[in-house]
Amino acid sequence: MIQQGKTQRFQRNFGLVSLLGFGTTMMATWEAVFTSNATAALNGGFPSLVWGFLFSWIGNLATAASLAEMASMAPTSGGQYHWVAMLAPEKHRVFLSWITGWIATIGWSANTAAGIFFSGSMIQGLLVLNDSTYAYHRWHGTLIMWAALGIVILVNTIAARFLPKIEGMILILHTLGFFAILIPMVYLSDHNSASTVFTDFENSAGWNSNGLAFFVGLISNTLPFIGYDGPAHMAEEVKNAAINVPYAMIFTVIVNGTLGFAITIAFAFCATDIQSALESPTGYDFMYVFQQATQSNAGTSVMTAIMIVLMICASIGFLATASRQTFAFARDRGIPGSRWLSTVGTTTKIPFWSVVFCTFITMLICLINIFSTVAFNAIVSLTIAGLFISYLIPVSLMAFKRATGEPIKWGPWKMGSLGLPVNIVSMIYLIITIVFSFFAPETPVTLASMNWSCLVFGGFVIIGLVYWFVTGKTVYTGPIRER
Repeated sequence: MIQQGKTQRFQRNFGLVSLLGFGTTMMATWEAVFTSNATAALNGGFPSLVWGFLFSWIGNLATAASLAEMASMAPTSGGQYHWVAMLAPEKHRVFLSWITGWIATIGWSANTAAGIFFSGSMIQGLLVLNDSTYAYHRWHGTLIMWAALGIVILVNTIAARFLPKIEGMILILHTLGFFAILIPMVYLSDHNSASTVFTDFENSAGWNSNGLAFFVGLISNTLPFIGYDGPAHMAEEVKNAAINVPYAMIFTVIVNGTLGFAITIAFAFCATDIQSALESPTGYDFMYVFQQATQSNAGTSVMTAIMIVLMICASIGFLATASRQTFAFARDRGIPGSRWLSTVGTTTKIPFWSVVFCTFITMLICLINIFSTVAFNAIVSLTIAGLFISYLIPVSLMAFKRATGEPIKWGPWKMGSLGLPVNIVSMIYLIITIVFSFFAPETPVTLASMNWSCLVFGGFVIIGLVYWFVTGKTVYTGPIRER
């Protein structure tokens, strides 16, 4: 903090284990495999889901390692925009830093909304499953989302000082829940053949090539890996952050990737009627698979309840990270209302108004679900574009510095000679994923099925640029030195 010119405002309550619990449960990879597999199922079937997961695992591990180096160099809550300010050429340093911070803030706000959306919509799916008289309305779902958000904000405010211990407990639930769902699903289900899972590529989405379908389906494999920069944004609350934050980021991807790949294989073998599963009135194909395995609504409800609890727990980490990102960017005068949003309570030691602000933004995003689930999903898909672009900019700058031999002030954790190849792998993966995150999930593309995230993302960027040219460039000069 002294080197970065920042004042220590938080208590450093997180150690390596609690931070690993924070990152692992927030990513919720094996849970997200269940909620996000539909696009891959349409675009290639189970081979797309399985091999796409491995592709994404490798790409995200390379990206996590690349970002971990930077987190070791400058372990501050600002994360990506702070690293860009350190690595960018002086001429472009301020603008590149600001646009990275703006995009990262968009990405984390959308990510919080995504976690709340999955929690609320799964509860509504259980209502559909268990009550044949239930009349489905989207506004019901929004109210349920707000109720889940209420739990999340309580933990992030009233119980904030216990957050490290809470995350350790959630890590235990995350692991036990994995086995509680995996074992009955695998044991009780009928099974597909190995060829169906690994080789029988089925392009049901209508794209004119299997390769194109595979890359469109990557959105299903990307969402389960979102959020490994979370520990970096909590860095100012971590003991020995220059060491513990990088290890937490990398171990998070390794541990979650292992659990997620196991669930991916298991789901592919157990979903023997994927078309019926995709058409399930609950809105989630995994509920159909659970019901077919257990032959019981009660058993399906229990297994799904585990998922709901863990998604709400993941959202606790989403809101914590989003608020720290917002706080840090406000501290450096990067967004409107900076003086207010950069306040940290003297007794609570949390950025209370940033937490409230991020909660309010999430509530507003959830309102969109009342009018259109398609529009809401477009907002949620901003997670990929927002966060991955905020990763791509600093990784590209790091790769350029390495390739040109420019001096870099390393932290205690670095990759050495492996750094440049790993950076290149990360860049290739991020570019591919960002481009295809804007594709519609299937053809022909209609107004209802179009992926509106490209329009929504462009709108948010334009709003940001207007702010930048009107006010932002006069107040934002990069990460400021407070002392």
